Amino acid sequence: MGAYFQPEIETMPREEIEKLQGERLVKQVKHVYDNVAYYRKKMDDAGVSPEDIHGLADLSKLPFIEKDELRDQYPYGFLGTPLSEVVRIQSTSGTTGRRVVAFYTQNDIDIWDECCARAIVAAGGTKDDVVHVCYGYGLFTGGPGLNGGSHKVGSMTLPMSSGNTERQIQFMQDLESTILCCTPSYAATIGEAVTKKGVKDTLKLKAGIFGAEPWTEEMRQDIQKTLGLKAYDIYGLTEISGPGVSFECEEQNGMHVQEDHFIAEIINPETGEQLPDGEVGELVFTCITKKAFPLLRYRTRDLCKLTREKCACGRTHVRMSKLMGRSDDMMVVKGVNVWPSQIEQVLFQLGYQANYLIVVDRENNKDSIELNVEKTPEMAADASFDVEKETGKIVAGLKSMLGIKVDVKIIEPETIVRSEGKAKRVVDKRNLYTMI
Repeated sequence: MGAYFQPEIETMPREEIEKLQGERLVKQVKHVYDNVAYYRKKMDDAGVSPEDIHGLADLSKLPFIEKDELRDQYPYGFLGTPLSEVVRIQSTSGTTGRRVVAFYTQNDIDIWDECCARAIVAAGGTKDDVVHVCYGYGLFTGGPGLNGGSHKVGSMTLPMSSGNTERQIQFMQDLESTILCCTPSYAATIGEAVTKKGVKDTLKLKAGIFGAEPWTEEMRQDIQKTLGLKAYDIYGLTEISGPGVSFECEEQNGMHVQEDHFIAEIINPETGEQLPDGEVGELVFTCITKKAFPLLRYRTRDLCKLTREKCACGRTHVRMSKLMGRSDDMMVVKGVNVWPSQIEQVLFQLGYQANYLIVVDRENNKDSIELNVEKTPEMAADASFDVEKETGKIVAGLKSMLGIKVDVKIIEPETIVRSEGKAKRVVDKRNLYTMI
């Protein structure tokens, strides 16, 4: 078993967790009803009142909240406290429509910091570590979240933000960073630069805490190899608080949801029906302690599954699987559901890295899907590398995985623009949806 930041909470017996959740849910529903006019009307329209909520069993009586509603109520429509109690905002990084602005009281910030501290300690972090944070700072929650968690642990914190990979590596070497926090795609970019410079042996990294985008197990193994660390997943979203809603322990077998602050459900994305543990569906969260932006039954659109099976780490909180896609960004190509993670899995199995771009188009009502993938430096240096033969392997692997033919182009290393934040994996030229 590993270390815990708050063992009395992280290892709390299941019956006590659920009792605490029920008590906090009842109080939170009343808080939301009394302070958020939009949600009060939504509950009234659904024929439910705070008096109808007595515990977890009544959760399904509450209506869902969706992202479009948050945008429509921008900026203050979901504010749950007087503005005088708000000490910070964070905002989503969406590029279309109105942003979602999330509000925080000081207590909300303290809770968020504790959640991120638990994640850092689960990854082996202590006050003797140097936590290198190259998530973006500012309105994006990644940097502020892990920064606050590192302070709670008492670690020396490097608030690097994203970008300038050469400087990142220099600081890792000079200040002997031990825990790296960033998106997995940027970790892959750093790993690629470290390999190219031949400086892996000069780094002191032991762990990485990577989130803000889905990534495969194959990508984890590649990052662990190139950076010489153990890679941990972390999950969160601005609407709920930011990173730290759930995190991986040393078992790397699902992310523990911080159930003293959040209630997780899995629903059928089409019907809204609650699904049992082990079934894949849409993840829904209810905040039971956050006051300034207190969302009840928020539909994340992320697809995963939950398990309450006992974890070898000793933590008792429910675990969510790695994300399996999104219910609203899944590509439908030639009538087939396609996720970028499926394509990535095939590439890693064939020895490629996470440097690829998927281009989807439609001409004369016929879909096409093209994959541009870079050679690794080793492939580029290998005079015997047969592009035609290797292209055929990728095409066959994707046909087996997806059931459709994908046009593949193998290109030279460093051809695709590198990400210093969330990687852009898909260019969909079909304009199938009206963007709001």
